[in-house]
Amino acid sequence: MKTLVISLKIFLFFTILTGIIYPLLVTGITQVILPSKANGSLIIRGGKKVGSELIGQQFNSPLYFSSRPSAVSYNPLPSGGSNFGLTNMKLKKIADSCEKQFIAFNQLDSRTEIPSEMIFASASGLDPHISPGAALLQVDRITEARRFNAIQKQKLVQCIKVLTEPPQFLCLGEERINVLLLNLATDQIK
Repeated sequence: MKTLVISLKIFLFFTILTGIIYPLLVTGITQVILPSKANGSLIIRGGKKVGSELIGQQFNSPLYFSSRPSAVSYNPLPSGGSNFGLTNMKLKKIADSCEKQFIAFNQLDSRTEIPSEMIFASASGLDPHISPGAALLQVDRITEARRFNAIQKQKLVQCIKVLTEPPQFLCLGEERINVLLLNLATDQIK
C-alpha cells in the first residue's frame, strides 16, 4: 500500500509539472518573446484577421494569385497529402486536371510548362507558398481582371520580386512567395 501511495504522489507531481506548469511557462515565455509566432503568425488588416502566414488558403477569384492545390481543402485539422505514389493513375488524373485548370484559369498556352507546385498538393496540404515562376504565370490574368495599366502591372511584378523569400538557411528548398502576403500587397497597388 505504501508503494502505491508513493507511486500516485509521483504520478500526480509529474502530471502537474509536465501537464500544467511546463506548458504555462513555455506559453508565457513565448507570449513575451515572440507574441506573433506564439499566436499562429496571424495577419490582421483593418482590425480583422485575414489569415496566417503559415497556412495556405484557397483563392478562387481571378483578382488574386492562386495557391497550390490542397489534398485537405486547406483544413489544418486533418492535415496531410493524398499519399498517392508517382505511378498511381489517380494521382496522374488529379495532376492532369490541376494542370488543365491552371492553364485555363490563367489563359495560358497549352504548351506552357506549369510549375509542379501548381499541379501537386504539398505533403501537408497547407503550404502557403508558390514559386516566383508560378506567380509570374498569373500576372497577366490578374492584370486583366483588375484592369491594371502597364505601370500597375510593373508594380505587381515588383511585388513578386520583393516578396520572394530565399531558400531557408540559404540552402534548404527553393525560392518561394507567400501567396496571402502577395495577395495583400496586390490589393495595395493603386
